[in-house]
Amino acid sequence: QVQLVESGGGLVQPGGSLRLSCAASGFIFQLNVMNWYRQAPGKQRELVAEITRGGNTNYAASVKGRFTISKDNAKNTVYLQMNSLKVEDTAVYYCNWEKSWGQGTQVTVSS
Repeated sequence: QVQLVESGGGLVQPGGSLRLSCAASGFIFQLNVMNWYRQAPGKQRELVAEITRGGNTNYAASVKGRFTISKDNAKNTVYLQMNSLKVEDTAVYYCNWEKSWGQGTQVTVSS
């Protein structure tokens, strides 16, 4: 059974940082593409970042240069380091693998 469990969200001031984690189980983690999505109130869910089996990364234009996706195959965990956070980064962030989703973790950027 596939499980994706996110953690690390919270309230942060503009310009601050957070690191999200997603612990995965139930599939061969190191052989797959892992994604982070987010969904803000009233908006569609959007892809934020992805990391391939080989460690290549891709980012949405809105977060490029501020967010970094990484993974630890030994821990079956994918991370999203978020720096220089903006109010518009406020959303529920979800970890994704194929059709499986985590429960989401709330990130709120506010002064």
